[in-house]
Amino acid sequence: MATQLMTPPRPVAVRRTARRGGPAGRVVRVLIVLVLLCLVLYPLAWMVGNSLKSPTEIASNTGLLPKHWTWGNYHDGWFGLPTVTFGRFFLNSLIVSLGVVVANVASCLVTAYAFARLRFPLRKLWFAVMIGTLLMPNHVLVIPQYILFRHLNWINTPLPLIVPKLLATEAFFVFLIVQFMRGIPRDLDEAARLDGCSPYGVFRHVMFPLVRPALVTTAIFSFIWTWNDFFSQLIYLNDLPKKTVPVGLRMFMDATGQVSLGPMFAMAVVSLLPVFFFFAAFQRMLVEGINTSGLKG
Repeated sequence: MATQLMTPPRPVAVRRTARRGGPAGRVVRVLIVLVLLCLVLYPLAWMVGNSLKSPTEIASNTGLLPKHWTWGNYHDGWFGLPTVTFGRFFLNSLIVSLGVVVANVASCLVTAYAFARLRFPLRKLWFAVMIGTLLMPNHVLVIPQYILFRHLNWINTPLPLIVPKLLATEAFFVFLIVQFMRGIPRDLDEAARLDGCSPYGVFRHVMFPLVRPALVTTAIFSFIWTWNDFFSQLIYLNDLPKKTVPVGLRMFMDATGQVSLGPMFAMAVVSLLPVFFFFAAFQRMLVEGINTSGLKG
């Protein structure tokens, strides 16, 4: 009798719907995501709106949309600086950013392969030392590096910004790739060695094709961080035609503190486009690289 009165278990789909709150719960979650999205995108929309306002309206109109559309800010920002256009800054930033991307990917990949797959004396100690460098503030090294690069006559050239990356100085990216490689079964290495591959052959034909998501992640972060870097580029690049986009935006403020707000906002919007397109082109591989590199919560 007790068996007949027992309520049959509900299907799995029904239980999941009950836990999630049904259609009302989904609507609430969507609304929360939309609110958070608006909060995140509001500063960007405010900057785009200010790029289309006149200087007086920027000070008086705090809304997103301008009352009078001033498209001339983009022309003034691109051609408004003396002796050089803003396109020159774009070219300089592109050279530095791509150079850093290539240097970081190549050096960090080789270093990570050594830590993850090779056996050499004090390997764990050197790996711990490398991780420890993440705790060191970059500003501690500014003066010694500047003195070294000055003796090498590299000041006012892109070399101080690119060449150090060839030495795998970015410990974060080395750790990222090491974690990715540790998730690859060692059976693949053994199979390659049985087929006659040397350590270089294993690296070239086995590891390199499998770690591409981690390499794309390294490339994207390297590009974004270098493109937005202001401090290092301000120190090592002195002449106006050699400056990059972040330093070029500072040129809209003169020595008296007067700021050309409209053109500055316009060029700030334009400077975001390369980062946006670079991220959008490799977004899927970026997410895959992070999710499979031991960085999940």
